[in-house]
Amino acid sequence: MTPEVKEHFDKAHDCLRRGTVILAAGVAEDAARNAYLAAFHAAQALIFARTGRVAKTHGGVHSLFSRLAKEEHQLTELPSFLSKSYEFKSVADYEVGPHAGVSLEDAGAAIEAAQRFIDTIARLLD
Repeated sequence: MTPEVKEHFDKAHDCLRRGTVILAAGVAEDAARNAYLAAFHAAQALIFARTGRVAKTHGGVHSLFSRLAKEEHQLTELPSFLSKSYEFKSVADYEVGPHAGVSLEDAGAAIEAAQRFIDTIARLLD
């Protein structure tokens, strides 16, 4: 594993750890946002490992990751989590009003899915 790939995995694990702590404190939006960021950085690790590049935007990461996932059957379900969990980031960062929220149940499921996302990519790169 190159130092750059390791840095992205370290960041992914940090985001996941933060999300778990935040979820335990009952703050669903921020926990779900960290689940997305954990997956985002794990996706960046794969992108860098396969292409030597780092995508500069969320859309760029989603696009490059989807393209790579089509080539590796172990990743087929991961692009959908990345795009769905981006909605959590959007809610946490930008949405307002009574319907702008994330349930604790959804946040917990996102944390679990982010862990599987990271684990799947780690196994693929080992």
